[in-house]
Amino acid sequence: MKVGISSPIVALAGKRPDWEAAAGPAELVRVARTADRLGYEFMTCGDHVAVPPGLPRGERFYDPLATFSFLAGQTARLRFLPYVLVLPFYHPLEIAKRYGTLDHLSGGRLILAFGVGNLKEEFDMLGAPFEDRGPRADDALRALRSALSGRTVSYEGPYYSFRDMVVDPHAAQARVPMWIGGHSERALRRAVTLADGWAPAPQAFRGPSPELMRQMLDRHELPDDFDVVFSPGHRLDPVGEPGQVAEVIDTAEKAGATQINLTVRHDSLAHYLEQLEAFADVAGFDIRAQ
Repeated sequence: MKVGISSPIVALAGKRPDWEAAAGPAELVRVARTADRLGYEFMTCGDHVAVPPGLPRGERFYDPLATFSFLAGQTARLRFLPYVLVLPFYHPLEIAKRYGTLDHLSGGRLILAFGVGNLKEEFDMLGAPFEDRGPRADDALRALRSALSGRTVSYEGPYYSFRDMVVDPHAAQARVPMWIGGHSERALRRAVTLADGWAPAPQAFRGPSPELMRQMLDRHELPDDFDVVFSPGHRLDPVGEPGQVAEVIDTAEKAGATQINLTVRHDSLAHYLEQLEAFADVAGFDIRAQ
């Protein structure tokens, strides 16, 4: 079971500790370096350009490309997961070039996660079509698979087409992992047929329960090496309740997950880093001695 962190600081939504609102680049680097040192698999960053004031999901959203480019130079093995990129906002070649360059510069440490989006005000502001965003996203995924890891690329589809275009630099990985967000059966089908993994939201944000995840997965024949991301429905306290570590790993395994997107309770940066240390120690994936 691999474990990544749902990054603090980069997004503020709901009731969050005061220290996060005041935190900036220095604190974010400490989080990334600690996660890197301890052996966490990835860290996340969401994707919103501009949102209406008072949006329940929050108003602060760091840009994932700028954030991960900054942190790639501060870390050695940690992978970077935009969770999730709103696919209809971008031409596939924009993603192939920009995130492919990030993968190139970081030595192949990119995971891409995509959603079709649901905030119509943001679509309207950006001039992005909203009503056909589902089939448009499907076509973009096919185009991306054709374009992410090659220098001269071609694709022909109903929404996107290009022929013999040069993307240089491009992704270092021969196959960049692509995961699909969303909790619906349609999102899971999209993940199974067009991507490499499924990363539904936590149950608190309308995601499936562990039992429902298992039932949904059992209805599909999953490809080899297909990843499933489990986000616990509550913040863990590995320092105060270390037994929660084994419990959440067991729950994730029973749900069919291969990765955990971890959130922890914390009231300061020091407390957050202590929680990461405690989870890694109890879970047994600490790599400090390597």
